[in-house]
Amino acid sequence: MSADTLVTLHGRTVLACAADGPKLCSAADATDVIGEALGYGADLVLLPVRRLAVEFFTLRTGVAGELVQKFVNYRLRLAVVGDVSPHVARSTALRDFVAEANRGDQLWFVATMAELEERLRHRDERAAAKTD
Repeated sequence: MSADTLVTLHGRTVLACAADGPKLCSAADATDVIGEALGYGADLVLLPVRRLAVEFFTLRTGVAGELVQKFVNYRLRLAVVGDVSPHVARSTALRDFVAEANRGDQLWFVATMAELEERLRHRDERAAAKTD
């Protein structure tokens, strides 16, 4: 099993979770990742989509809400990286959840690292424009 790594993206300390790590399917699982991220001083967690339990993608289970709320409570941003389109195609509710999350700043679903870096760059540009 690979280890999680600490990286810097656009001046942010990011905990990049290993793709082959344990699946997150409960608040306790999220707390483990959050503890690691906070220990490193990270403000963003990059989580490969394959690390999410299948229950995450069925919103009525409550798993997505439980996991995301944990990250919000600890003021950690979460980026889920990978292809969620098969899950989104099966659920209008999930499609809407992903779209709404991507409009915000706390949780993003991105297909690739390049897309995440682009979002961070745009966020930095918007922040800089507000201070001008």
